[in-house]
Amino acid sequence: MKIAVAGTGYVGLSIAVLASQRHEVIAVDVIQEKVDLINKKVSPIEDHEITEFLNNKKLNLRATTNPEEAYTGAEVIFVAGPTDYNTEGNFFDTTVIERIFDDIFKYNKNAIVCIKSTIPVGYTETIRKNYPGMRLIFSPEFLREGKALYDNLHPSRIIVGEKSQDAEVIARILKEGSLDTDTPVLFTSSTEAEAIKLFANSYLALRVAYFNELDSYALKYNLDTRQIIEGVGLDPRIGMHYNNPSFGFGGYCLPKDTKQLRANYEHVPNNIIQAIVDSNSTRKDFIADTILAKKPRKVGIYRLIMKEGSDNFRASSIQGIMKRIKAKGIECIVYEPVLKEDHFYGSRKITSLDEFKKISDVIVTNRHHPELDDVKDKVFTRDLFTRD
Repeated sequence: MKIAVAGTGYVGLSIAVLASQRHEVIAVDVIQEKVDLINKKVSPIEDHEITEFLNNKKLNLRATTNPEEAYTGAEVIFVAGPTDYNTEGNFFDTTVIERIFDDIFKYNKNAIVCIKSTIPVGYTETIRKNYPGMRLIFSPEFLREGKALYDNLHPSRIIVGEKSQDAEVIARILKEGSLDTDTPVLFTSSTEAEAIKLFANSYLALRVAYFNELDSYALKYNLDTRQIIEGVGLDPRIGMHYNNPSFGFGGYCLPKDTKQLRANYEHVPNNIIQAIVDSNSTRKDFIADTILAKKPRKVGIYRLIMKEGSDNFRASSIQGIMKRIKAKGIECIVYEPVLKEDHFYGSRKITSLDEFKKISDVIVTNRHHPELDDVKDKVFTRDLFTRD
């Protein structure tokens, strides 16, 4: 088959690489630099498996900035453009993916169009009316930053928001490229599929928030957080996974998905969904106050990225801590090799790790790294299990 993929972020590029093992795939992006890198078999994002596949696997993959070239003749088009939550209007901004739909409708409205972007509940059903005849299907993604292709190769489940032959085509493309043979496949309506995505991510955010609040309690009363978490986690109904304290949930998905789900609850009584959103700010306030209580003159922010193996620091939780500390007049410096600029929101970037360690009174890091072992007395982190 000829397959087009719109967008070459984590979601789009991982799908493009996955599908290009068996099909002709053209990825389209508006950024020429990313397109050039992909055509040179260089990943524009940090993802170990994507880099490995581009270097070592025989893939039928190329990239372009020309939507007409990508969409014309494609039998399937995956849409993986970015959406973001508009906090002022309390809605998902779907402008980018609708521009993609406009191009698809112009060049090839007969293709099966699979939306992989995160969207509000009810969106697919509503947007179909604006593109009559377009075969729109929603299929949620459940990918981790830096592990996007790995999660496509070993999917926990494949969900397709339609019960049709078109839906079976989408499921087959996703399943045949994976390395697992027993992946569960669920066909639902589009609205239920959209709800699955938001409720799944909101539950993950809830779990992060729960163990963070447990940690806040332990910090307040000088208790051993790790012992408490281990004792709680030994209950098989709870488990010892996804329980490492942090500065809060951040990144592409969890903050915007929880806020979108909260907006969907406008006319539905709720307590938990609102509390998930609120808890993230409360946690960051508490962490910042704990750091400020040490009375540092200069705070070093070690890495802005979300997690090890990622190059993304969009909406990372440590930024919220940094903003709160700076608001109290405390100078912050940043050590982030991925950052190209000399400053980050007015804070100076330090390129030498040795200098960074020397001049920082407190070093704040969401996740501990062995290269900080020699200055453990300066390090503030809530990473108790040295894992994400």
